[in-house]
Amino acid sequence: MTDTILDLGPQARVVARLAEHVSDEQLAAGTPCPDCAVRNMLGHLVALAVAFRDAGRKHLGVTTNTSPNAAVPDIGPGWREELPKVLDELAEAWRDPAAWSGMTRAGGVDLPGEIADAVAADELVIHGWDLARATGQAYEPDPAALWTSYGFLRVAADDPNRGNGLFGPVVPVPEDAPLLDRAVGLSGRDPGWKP
Repeated sequence: MTDTILDLGPQARVVARLAEHVSDEQLAAGTPCPDCAVRNMLGHLVALAVAFRDAGRKHLGVTTNTSPNAAVPDIGPGWREELPKVLDELAEAWRDPAAWSGMTRAGGVDLPGEIADAVAADELVIHGWDLARATGQAYEPDPAALWTSYGFLRVAADDPNRGNGLFGPVVPVPEDAPLLDRAVGLSGRDPGWKP
């Protein structure tokens, strides 16, 4: 286990602020994720926040067993209130050192708590970028979450099972590019993507 617990709160707040500024007219717009409109990205953010909240609490069940590839999610009618609430709950769950110890489950995969936290950080950073790009918003992720995401994606880039649906092929990005661009490229997205 690492000596430093990553606080997901700052990145969760960045994502919540982005979502707050999404207009109803933008919900049908495309995102850097193929076949995923803004409304689906927001639905995915709600679902992943609930799943990783429950993974941090070690409340394993339907929310932690569902594969992220199971379906293209959509938003419910109360998503504007629900998303910031579950993002806050996610961050709070991972402030408990017990979340980092032992095993947990997210996306139907059993993994050590400290790895699950890194996956949650990566999801928030990369999908925050997706949402910002799709809606034309400025994006400055939390630096600690960005470094965690980048570290996780560097390891994932060498995984022989990478092509199993979670990430697309790595998009080459110059080594001197900004850290966010390098993380985005490792996630299988083109940092130059525009709507």
